This record gives sequence, C-alpha cells and structure tokens, in this order.
Amino acid sequence: MVEGLTSTIQLVSLAMAVWCMVSAFRDRPMVVPHLVGMGVLWLLTIAQAVVSTVVWAGGDPPAEPATLVGYLATVVLLPPACAVWGFMERSRWGPAVISVACFILPVLMVRLEQIWNPPVV
Repeated sequence: MVEGLTSTIQLVSLAMAVWCMVSAFRDRPMVVPHLVGMGVLWLLTIAQAVVSTVVWAGGDPPAEPATLVGYLATVVLLPPACAVWGFMERSRWGPAVISVACFILPVLMVRLEQIWNPPVV
C-alpha cells in the first residue's frame, strides 16, 4: 500500500466530512460541489485499490487476503453510495450522510494498513 496515497485519502475525506457537517448544521442540502468532492475522493479510493492490486500481484501479499479484498471493496463503494444517498435526500440530512461516511473512510484506511502490514509482536 502507498502510505502517501492513504494519507491523502484520509485528509480529503476528513475535509469533506467537515465541509458537509457545516452544510448540515447550516440546514443546506447537498449541492454539486459536494458531488465533485465525493468524485475526487472516489477516484482516490479507486487509485488505492489499483495500486494495492498491482503491489499484491508484484509479490507482496497481504497477511489476510480475503479481509483485504472486503475492505478494499468497501472503501471503493462507500463514496459513490453515500453521494447518491446524500443527493437523493434534499434536506440537511443529505450532507450529514456524507459527513458520516467521510468520517468512516479514514478508519477503514487505517484498518487496510493494519491488514497489509500486521504489527510484529
């Protein structure tokens, strides 16, 4: 896994979470710039999945392959699913849904790092 890409995903995700939370507190619905931000986040997660697959194919296998595949699928599917849900909800809760998802994504990225590089005991 590329740690710089992981950190970028975490930072972008947290920035989106705060931005959407502010929109929710201001009682504003989701707008197109929110979708653009989620699109950027989605592209970053796709890049992480592709890089992880290439590294894995190159001979650096993860400790738990099935768990890694599940987490990668969740990481890639979370941004578009929540963006659609948030856009369909035309109240303040649309950005709130995205905010919650964007707070979950950094945790998933940390877990991916733990699966790929398990701690040595």
